[in-house]
Amino acid sequence: MDAPKSKHQCEWTERYGELKGQHEALATDFSALKHEFEMMKRHLLGPKSEKMPRIADELRKEEQADEAAIARRKAEAAATRKERAHARKQALTSKTTVHAVPNNQRQCPKCGSEKLKPIGQGKESVVYEYKPAHFIAHRHVRETLACPCGEHVVTAEGPSKWVEKSQYAPSFVAHIITAKCADSNPLYRLEKELRRIGIPVARSTMTDLFHRAADQLAPLYERLLELVREAKVVRADETSKKVMAEGKCHTGFIWTFRGRVPEPLITYKFAMSRSGETPRDVLGGTKGHLVVDGYTGYNDVTDVDGRTRVGCNAHSRRYFFEAQQAAPAESRKALDFILGLYRVEHDARSTGVLGTAEHLKMRKERSAPIRAAFKTWLEEQKPNFGPKTPMGRAIKYTLNQWVHLGRFLDDVAVPLDNNESESALRRVALGRKNFLWVGNQAAGENLAGLYSLVATCEANDVNPVAYLTDVLDRVNDHPNSRLDELLPHLWHGPPPNNATLGN
Repeated sequence: MDAPKSKHQCEWTERYGELKGQHEALATDFSALKHEFEMMKRHLLGPKSEKMPRIADELRKEEQADEAAIARRKAEAAATRKERAHARKQALTSKTTVHAVPNNQRQCPKCGSEKLKPIGQGKESVVYEYKPAHFIAHRHVRETLACPCGEHVVTAEGPSKWVEKSQYAPSFVAHIITAKCADSNPLYRLEKELRRIGIPVARSTMTDLFHRAADQLAPLYERLLELVREAKVVRADETSKKVMAEGKCHTGFIWTFRGRVPEPLITYKFAMSRSGETPRDVLGGTKGHLVVDGYTGYNDVTDVDGRTRVGCNAHSRRYFFEAQQAAPAESRKALDFILGLYRVEHDARSTGVLGTAEHLKMRKERSAPIRAAFKTWLEEQKPNFGPKTPMGRAIKYTLNQWVHLGRFLDDVAVPLDNNESESALRRVALGRKNFLWVGNQAAGENLAGLYSLVATCEANDVNPVAYLTDVLDRVNDHPNSRLDELLPHLWHGPPPNNATLGN
């Protein structure tokens, strides 16, 4: 039988336990701080190659030994190049110059014959020239007639204008909107560009035109939001956007909501806060799926009476990628599990069964066992890492989101991740870098509305300049019952000159 411990032994044992606990806490904090330091150093100083690799690139590495896959990729690349070349030829103004052989070279030096014959159509090469954009000052002269009696004067009607008394045509306004919303070109740069070609248009004038156009196109933006509400699967995400204020800029937020009807729709919504009020206003009371990250602001939409929440496997993957410095072997194992899920999607796409019942069968037969093994492994690893360590945070996030991350097993329309929404926010991030802020809440709302129209144009291979040029000229007189005809994904170009609009 062990001898009872003395009072001093008990005190030292208790003290040792306290010190051990403090040591473990400090070690955890140190590990977390070291991880943050490494992340910041890699972000600021690291080469581009240290960024998280794309899933497609990792899967492509696995196919390097597969000759059939290599041949398929080469064929796809060749087809893409051919399509781009055809599109370029269609878009460009063609001009042909024939270069004749000089007279002093039209005699054969061997036999002396001067009867040289042409071979085929000749050797052809293409040189692309650049001609700067230019304005056309279109002067409209309205004939005025008067009766000799002096009692009657009549003046011809002038051209219709998209807004009253505007000196700028819809084509110019469309160029401004596209430059800012598609190319993230701030208006002060556009001002310099126009000055170089001899057209001094003030930035304030372009700003006014931008916001007046947003007001005119607001019904189309609101209709896009309504259609996104009706989509079965909606993807959502948000990012910050500075708003000018006295003393210090206020932080606003631009949210994106993507859906298919079946054409892709991309909408944005500006708000002065990151609260759940914005997703509730856009999607509240609707049914279907909502693909988001773990942010609690979406909880109001994904309650028992709302949409089913779908997790983002790409977010989980990012957590494990960032934990590689602290736990390289374990993080690599987790990344391999997630890569296995994407391999199934890649195979479905390669075999042409994406979105079909066969695709769902592949998910159940191949993806479900991977997830089961992944969860068992996560639960085994969880006790080995503190909750504040990089690996501990990755495991915690994945297990907390586990049910949401597996929704894709029940519905083939549900994606594995929310990457499309993150991609939609890139234009906002680039704009935030180039033109920094918006002037006020109304300016942010106008920017979000025009972002929505331009992004939906690009998602449906519609030229936003051509689209906006036509729609700005028609939206005021277009019947409300046929408003959908002017939406980007349903637009088919301007009507014929002799077409009439009915009610």
